[in-house]
Amino acid sequence: MDARAIIGWNLRQLRVAKGLSQERLALAAGIDRAYVGRVERGSENVTISTLEAIAKVLSVPLAVLLTEPVEGAAVPSPLRAGRRSKNPPG
Repeated sequence: MDARAIIGWNLRQLRVAKGLSQERLALAAGIDRAYVGRVERGSENVTISTLEAIAKVLSVPLAVLLTEPVEGAAVPSPLRAGRRSKNPPG
């Protein structure tokens, strides 16, 4: 797996685990939402400064984004589509 794919894999896994949409992550990191998608797909050469901003939003050390996933790890699942309800059920 090349570096861009590793970063994209880790970014998506961490973002989904935190329950953040690409849009919310991008807004908090001060980057474009489409850029986040390209990074996750491994089609963008991301700068260290941008990785630092993303890691800060995700509350993880920068090195976590650069760590190769375990062989055979499951592909990170997407978030459920649609907007969150303003009024929780109950």
